[in-house]
Amino acid sequence: MKSPVVKRSIVVAGHKTSVSLEEAFWNGMKEISGLREMTLSELVGEIDSNRQQGNLSSAIRLFVLDYFRSRAAASESENSPGA
Repeated sequence: MKSPVVKRSIVVAGHKTSVSLEEAFWNGMKEISGLREMTLSELVGEIDSNRQQGNLSSAIRLFVLDYFRSRAAASESENSPGA
């Protein structure tokens, strides 16, 4: 059985590194970078420079989760009565 985790190489701040993420997180990263008009490498570099602890793959997962949670909360508040 094939693992749902995909390992890809990416250049971050001029250094090549490998990141292992599930396909859904790679897709989320592509969507976010497209909306922000930046490359995946630029977005990963930003996440890397802002992370407090843990490894890069975990930091990316948390970033993507937070991004889509924030978007869902904003959408929910726009659609709630009295908004």
